[in-house]
Amino acid sequence: MTQNKIKQILDRQRAFFHTGATLDVSYRLDSLRRLRNCITRHEADINKALKKDLGKSAFETYMCETGLVLSEISYMLKHTRSFAKEKRVHTPLAQFHSRSYRKPSPYGVCLIMSPWNYPFLLTIDPLIDAIAAGNTAVIKPSAYSPYTSALIQKMIHECFAPEYVSVVTGGRTENTCLLNERFDYIFFTGSQSVGKEVMRQAATHLTPVTLELGGKSPCIVEKTANLKLAAKRIIFGKFLNCGQTCVAPDYIYCDKEIKDSLIQELKKQIVRQFGSTPLANADYGKIINAKHFSRILTLIDTEKTVWGGKFDSDTLQIEPTLLDRATFKDAVMQEEIFGPVLPIVTYDSLDHAIAKINSMPHPLALYLFTSDQKIAKKVTARCSFGGGCINDVVIHLATSEMGFGGFGESGMGAYHGKDGFDTFSHYKSIVDKRTWLDLPMRYQPYKKTNETLLRFFLK
Repeated sequence: MTQNKIKQILDRQRAFFHTGATLDVSYRLDSLRRLRNCITRHEADINKALKKDLGKSAFETYMCETGLVLSEISYMLKHTRSFAKEKRVHTPLAQFHSRSYRKPSPYGVCLIMSPWNYPFLLTIDPLIDAIAAGNTAVIKPSAYSPYTSALIQKMIHECFAPEYVSVVTGGRTENTCLLNERFDYIFFTGSQSVGKEVMRQAATHLTPVTLELGGKSPCIVEKTANLKLAAKRIIFGKFLNCGQTCVAPDYIYCDKEIKDSLIQELKKQIVRQFGSTPLANADYGKIINAKHFSRILTLIDTEKTVWGGKFDSDTLQIEPTLLDRATFKDAVMQEEIFGPVLPIVTYDSLDHAIAKINSMPHPLALYLFTSDQKIAKKVTARCSFGGGCINDVVIHLATSEMGFGGFGESGMGAYHGKDGFDTFSHYKSIVDKRTWLDLPMRYQPYKKTNETLLRFFLK
């Protein structure tokens, strides 16, 4: 798509936004209902698209994409009227007699740039929040998930007029053209390197951004942990979508005393969940493309592999792989893995582990397995991270009741539920002053008596 065509889309959306149509909460709710009905109609198509792009099973697609999207729509249908109301705040005595309130207002024309790993969820979820807040939106899905991107374009065309919600497909050329334009808000989910470029481009127009990035999310297994349960949940969360999950446990950081026992439990869980030959499991997915497939293979140290390591170049599949005796100097520990490779690193003391985690870029997620609540409070208080779980993994993002977002190098801003509504809203602070009384103390000429009153009110 050319720069001129993209500019035309923005001009039409901005003109539509300024008609005030999206300020009507009923209009927003009707839009969400149309989107929900469209998703329900196309559920089989969504399953097929994600199977082609990522090898996802229908069960996993509903659990991790379609179902979560429908849940977010249901939440917003229930709460948007309340969220959209102006909120009264206390008025100080010095401003008597006035009414003070904060009024949520949509930004306007928003750009939503989504990734390939959960291409339906991570495109539609922020769109739901943008619509609930009263914005128009231009969606740019990933070129790496072409089947899902094409389906999203078809569905959005069925649901909405292009001056309200529009989809731009393509690759880097289209990304560049979009970022050359002045949007009122940009919501980006993807890699840190591209996120930095998005922020640089947004800065030219002083456009506010939300960046949902990634990082090396640690999974601490403390010596009091229930190892069987820890292994079961870690294997689930790590190898979900073949490790291509932004909040997947990137590595295990465990007490050296329990490492061998933990590894034995991890091996058992791989077999129980995926079978002894995972590549033959019809529900086990694939790596998104040959480029990422090759990158992941370079991270596997065969001398440290204690389970897995096999791969199929034709199907772009890699077995769930465990790496023992990993160190922070290894290649696998220098970047976010984003694949089915799980290194196990050990610590001598929990304080040392906390210090090491805090010396690294802030992770998007942190997970802790422990039976000691004091340790849980200590780790969650002293470690810096976006969000996480105690005695589980990844499930913290699957609720509209809590915001989800990164911190530092793993991103900025949050969404889901109220946090999503707030992200796509500017809150106007307004004082409505009555006209029947006008206190004279603020006006010149200044008098000593007025200063006395001023000091009484402002202290």
